[in-house]
Amino acid sequence: MSSQRVIKKYPNRRLYDTELSRYITLADVRALVMQGVDFRVLDTSNDADISRAILLQIMLEEESGGEPLFSAHMLAQIIRFYGGTLQGVFARYLEQSLDIFARQQQQLRETWGQSPFEVVTRMTQRNVELWAELQRELLRAAGLGAGPKNDQPPKPE
Repeated sequence: MSSQRVIKKYPNRRLYDTELSRYITLADVRALVMQGVDFRVLDTSNDADISRAILLQIMLEEESGGEPLFSAHMLAQIIRFYGGTLQGVFARYLEQSLDIFARQQQQLRETWGQSPFEVVTRMTQRNVELWAELQRELLRAAGLGAGPKNDQPPKPE
């Protein structure tokens, strides 16, 4: 049995969950995302992986209703990275940033019974370290950074 759940999208726009052997809705796919289920969505007409398109559709629905997560300014900034030389670096930076944020949220939930001040202080210190490392990686990837762990440019010999 595969560890990745397969959802098929038919030409009639219906989504079929192969694990449950039934049709599902975008709300069901959103629930899978929220549960952390690893899945992919395949277009039955050509077997193309359309997972990203489905996830973007879910995001669009979320942004259209209620309180949006992204401001117009933020979306415009993201769009400006498409096709640029730093597109891949930016994508990796965002992904790592979100991973760090999610891990810290989990840590906060797990340790909240301890002294809240100590927990927040530790997380803040670790957050500063992680962001500094991400910044160094971004600058190195852009050809602008210093050595791996050094904020200062190398000294000429």
